[in-house]
Amino acid sequence: MKKLANPPCELCDSAGGDTLWQDELCRVVLVADRDYPGLCRVILNRHVGEMTDLDMATRQKLMHVVFAVEQALRELLRPAKINLASLGNKVPHLHWHVIARFPDDRHFPGSVWSEPLRAGLARAPGRAALERSLRKLLQAVAE
Repeated sequence: MKKLANPPCELCDSAGGDTLWQDELCRVVLVADRDYPGLCRVILNRHVGEMTDLDMATRQKLMHVVFAVEQALRELLRPAKINLASLGNKVPHLHWHVIARFPDDRHFPGSVWSEPLRAGLARAPGRAALERSLRKLLQAVAE
């Protein structure tokens, strides 16, 4: 019987967004989404499906990056809420969504994956400021 090849993985085959920061473990990318400025993904740089596939030190380092992205978005965008999600149902490659939420966004208070409730307002993410903030917050991770 012929063994089936692993299906292609979009997060192995592409950056998954505009890279803001990266090291040997992971990368932080900004996803171009007019409705969700500063929507970021923290993507593990190797194909792993679940957090428990990682050793404890690696989990802690990855979450340190996720929390730094949250902190940077809170400081720069002043959202009403930050949503953190690691789903992987469609793309089973370990990654975290870090999403700044606002009362007037398309889906608030529901999930960004739910039915839209309104048109929403476009906001600029301030890419350069976000990149500077991440570099500063993650300086210790890279050392």
